[in-house]
Amino acid sequence: MKMYEKAPAKINLMLDVLHKRADGFHEVEMIMTMVDLADRLELSEMKRDSIIISSQAGYIPLDEKNLAFQAARLIKDRYNVRSGVHIHLDKRIPVAAGLAGGSSDAAATLRGLNRLWRLGIPVQELQELGAELGSDVPFCVTGGTALATGRGERLTSIASPPQCWVILAKPPINVSTAEVYGRVRANNIAVHPSALRMQQAIEAGDFAAVCAGLGNVLEDVTLKLHPEVQQLKEAMLKLGADGVLMSGSGPTVFGLVSKQSKVARIYNGLRGFCKEVYAVRSLS
Repeated sequence: MKMYEKAPAKINLMLDVLHKRADGFHEVEMIMTMVDLADRLELSEMKRDSIIISSQAGYIPLDEKNLAFQAARLIKDRYNVRSGVHIHLDKRIPVAAGLAGGSSDAAATLRGLNRLWRLGIPVQELQELGAELGSDVPFCVTGGTALATGRGERLTSIASPPQCWVILAKPPINVSTAEVYGRVRANNIAVHPSALRMQQAIEAGDFAAVCAGLGNVLEDVTLKLHPEVQQLKEAMLKLGADGVLMSGSGPTVFGLVSKQSKVARIYNGLRGFCKEVYAVRSLS
């Protein structure tokens, strides 16, 4: 038997760091939504009690370092499953890009194995399993648009933002999320983006207000480490994007674009800065 799952990328419309917690994580406030750039997973049941990961991408780990592998092992161990699984990852989301590609693969693995093995695990329980794998995984289990608090695992679903084009551009560098958060000093953050204002803009369907409310306090860290991310932001704005922000800890920059007539010009202009450029739609 085979199951297929889609694992979409996420972007942060706003990301704020409030303080460092006693457990070493940071207390955050984020509004996240998904875009139509996705990995695709094929999950095939095996009689042999093992987990096999394969992919057409030559640059990702295919062992226990892979989050999809970790998700499969977690669900097998927790629910005493003796069957094995072969998971093929058709990778489309850039790696180490701030787009939660690995987290979305893990979430898709949890959903797919729940169906494949007929485990009947409720969504909330899948999210709790996801939280053991990473802070973005619970959100990726359900997708949509959500306000995330805590370390990112406490979720409140909200309305979808106004439909638009999303231009994603990843410079040819990798950014360590742990390093970026390790350099954040919450007490020194001068301007905090407002989750409330962003939520109000989304609920009002006010695209201009959504663009005006974009904010990510991690930019201050990543842009100092990698000035090319700042150059990419400036280029995207000059080419006509309505709102521009770095997603997550970076280095991917996204631009929100309301008019399709602008999309080709922005896409082609950015290809001069980096090879990994994508023009996709936001997901409602």
